[in-house]
Amino acid sequence: MPLTQAPRVHSIVCVRGECGAPIRRRSKVPAAGAPATGKLIFVSFSIFDITRGATLDVVVIGAREAAMSNEISIQFTRFSAFYSPLIATIAGGFLKEEGLEPRYSVAPPGKSAIEGVVGGTVHVCQSAPSQGFGSLEKGQTPPAVHFAQVNEMDGFFLTARRSDPAFSWKRLKGKAVLVDHGGQPLAMFKYACHRRGLDYAALDSVDVPSGRMDQAFRKGEGDYIHQQGPAPQQLEHDGVGHIVASVGAAIGPCAFSSLAATREWLKTDMARRFMRAYRKARAWVIATPAARIAEAEASFFPEIDRAVLMATLAMYQKLGCWTPHVEITRRAFEVTLDVFEHARLITRRHRYEDVVAAPPE
Repeated sequence: MPLTQAPRVHSIVCVRGECGAPIRRRSKVPAAGAPATGKLIFVSFSIFDITRGATLDVVVIGAREAAMSNEISIQFTRFSAFYSPLIATIAGGFLKEEGLEPRYSVAPPGKSAIEGVVGGTVHVCQSAPSQGFGSLEKGQTPPAVHFAQVNEMDGFFLTARRSDPAFSWKRLKGKAVLVDHGGQPLAMFKYACHRRGLDYAALDSVDVPSGRMDQAFRKGEGDYIHQQGPAPQQLEHDGVGHIVASVGAAIGPCAFSSLAATREWLKTDMARRFMRAYRKARAWVIATPAARIAEAEASFFPEIDRAVLMATLAMYQKLGCWTPHVEITRRAFEVTLDVFEHARLITRRHRYEDVVAAPPE
């Protein structure tokens, strides 16, 4: 059902005293589960107080709808430890501190989390500023805007079958590499090759669906594999591979992953409460030891060893993926445009203002 923002109202006007007459209800309360309308609900009662000999009015304001307005729906495009600043809003209890009840989901394969935002079933989603390029290339206005960064660095790693402390990207020439062929991951990988002096066409890029890449590598396919954490760290832990490079380190800061919502939702009280929680969660994952974060997030990754999760979080902290500022900067946005121009996925450099909005205060 569509989700809309209702006012945060908890006030009840009541009277005290003994009541001897039946209550006469003047207005109706919506049935449980009815969609929020963004309007206050007034429920009034007339009560005859026999101790005072007078009829008194009791008004309950917004009680049911206020409760419904506290549920916030969050959707992830991908779900991994890389998105810990957003996961921590739930795992660290920061949303609950703002009186919000989080409900999270992961977009089905082949579906964009933006669809849920536009359709009204999701309040805020994990996405990427580059998602807006598709609409702009068609001459359309993007239906959602990106108002805060999750990661200001690519979070994919390159894993080899053997340890290689002296690894150079040029060693990929002529090698079979299982490359994630998702739009942005592939564009970033190509740009990393370019930055490191390697022609992407010189390697044997193997296209395996991302959900099957890990098993394919474990079964012996490919010399290298390109994955987001914690999959590479798990390969290392299992003795199957060795991380030799970071795509993020090869490219540097860029507008990689983000939080997106509609411009209308960003004006709401819920958006402001969410943003306060997100700022706290982001500061927490930057300053907190990886072992403590792993403990808080363990239930979100039941198939990942705790030591692996901790190693992944520590790597992302060291890379600087989670910067103290939440804003998507113009400089980072321009680098992402460089990446997509290099991959020939855009025909012109798009305006920052058409994709990015300031976070709610």
